[in-house]
Amino acid sequence: MTIRILVVDDSPFMRKTLQKMLEEAPDLRVVATARDGIDALEKIQEHKPDIVTLDIEMPRMDGLSCLKKIMADHPMPVLMVSSLTQEGARTTLEALSIGALDFIPKENSYASMSILQIQHDLQEKVRRLASSPRFHRAPPPPGAASPAPAMPTPAALLHRPVALPKAPVPAGTSLASSPQAELLVIGSSTGGPKALQDILPLLPANLPVPCLIVQHMPSTFTKPFADRLDGLCQVHVKEAEQGEPLKAGTVYIAPGGIHLTYGPRGAKGCIELNPEPLASLHRPSVDVLFLSVAELFRGQVLAGILTGMGADGAKGMEQLKLRGAYTFAESEESCVVYGMPRAAAERGCVDVVAPLSEIPGQLRRHFRI
Repeated sequence: MTIRILVVDDSPFMRKTLQKMLEEAPDLRVVATARDGIDALEKIQEHKPDIVTLDIEMPRMDGLSCLKKIMADHPMPVLMVSSLTQEGARTTLEALSIGALDFIPKENSYASMSILQIQHDLQEKVRRLASSPRFHRAPPPPGAASPAPAMPTPAALLHRPVALPKAPVPAGTSLASSPQAELLVIGSSTGGPKALQDILPLLPANLPVPCLIVQHMPSTFTKPFADRLDGLCQVHVKEAEQGEPLKAGTVYIAPGGIHLTYGPRGAKGCIELNPEPLASLHRPSVDVLFLSVAELFRGQVLAGILTGMGADGAKGMEQLKLRGAYTFAESEESCVVYGMPRAAAERGCVDVVAPLSEIPGQLRRHFRI
């Protein structure tokens, strides 16, 4: 199936560049381009694309104003095209909170050859986001009867968490029988910024454990992201720093471009930042964090994987589960991309799969608060 794309950018060069990069894939077709937000809204009405790539800085109507109109009038997958500056990071994070599913970086200099290096990532993100469960639901099998209208049902009954087969657990105490966690670790990627913005503000200020989070992001984005969350949350949220001791009630966001691992020094442990392994597909990597916790942390762990492309975190979660951790994953119905949670579930190492709206409740079950 061919994916129909609208490219929106005020630069003719950038419009042509993005169109060329996209259409080198046989399943991607740019059905129209637009020079600003007003033009984009008209082209959406005319061409009804499957997905929009949207620039931020444009005349007449900028990207954020256009995005708000798209989400209000024509909800559809939107991929932001963002600069890697601090200001670009803040604006992109605002776009993700409004409803954009993800972003792709562009250099300030359009003449830079690095623009071509984003081609594979651009194509893959467009493919995944165009079919995101957020905007699409699988059709019923051919010949299947149309479902009867549902009677009003409490939300808690509409979205029951699904228990999955569990990996073998060593003898001794586990969170299944003793649900009080001593460390919370979470991994996420595509769609993760909005997911974390939805669940972390629901954690109480007296959260009795530290929380370590790996969110795949460029290095210029992670501090603005942590600062944004800190302003929304009761718990303290910060970008992790090398060697700092872990404190209860604090959420540590892995800096972009370097791995976050658990260090055993101090009463609750400490932050360790390391460029190794350099060969890791992602840096920071969820697997690298989870594996370090599995190897070095001696208390009870609560570990979760949220929306994201690929399989990062599945291997590490499997090792955590083997050491008695309690594990959860976001369900397909609320994921932007059901990749990372699916990969973990397929390994049989997830205790509970639940939609995003139920994850805060799942977390609170495991803390003395």
